[in-house]
Amino acid sequence: MLTNEVPDASAGTVDDRAPRRRRRRRVVIGTIAAVFLAFCGLTARLFVFPVSGMPAHVDAIVMMAGPGDRFRTALTLAAQHRAPVLVLSSGDRGPGGSARAFGGPCAPPIPRVKEICFNPNPDTTQGEAEYAARLARQYHWHSVALVTITAQDSRARLRMERCFSGHVYVMTAPTPASYWPYELAYEWAATVKSLTINRSC
Repeated sequence: MLTNEVPDASAGTVDDRAPRRRRRRRVVIGTIAAVFLAFCGLTARLFVFPVSGMPAHVDAIVMMAGPGDRFRTALTLAAQHRAPVLVLSSGDRGPGGSARAFGGPCAPPIPRVKEICFNPNPDTTQGEAEYAARLARQYHWHSVALVTITAQDSRARLRMERCFSGHVYVMTAPTPASYWPYELAYEWAATVKSLTINRSC
């Protein structure tokens, strides 16, 4: 017996939609995972494992202000006579940063090392780079070694290279583990700002 029943198309539609939804879900998850891995890789490259180090001798050592044992690191390098000039910033930035009031001698005297202490204006990494660049022009420096912490390495180098045409090296000071979460978040925000909004020296 023949019938004129129309096949139910909804079953096939439901069956077709489920694989498409699964494919879309896999694409979304894969994209999120790829972005996350790229973010982690870039964070590691810029803020955790940047290329640092300096030659045996440069024209000046410049300590940027902020957390970590920067002061001792800068003094140690100067005492090893890695440079004839030691420049120290008095700024106070980040957790554990301690501003130095430079009225008298700004650091223990080191034989055959000229010490210059300054209060950056503005009190930022850019202000420090601008001041150091002015000193470089005044004293005809061709190379400087910045003393900072690992997380600030890339941004400090970027700021200094915008203001100074000579060789820029970075030496990093130890940083307490408890400071890292803040420093990574801060450096991401500050780096994005330096690349998009505040691009001048």
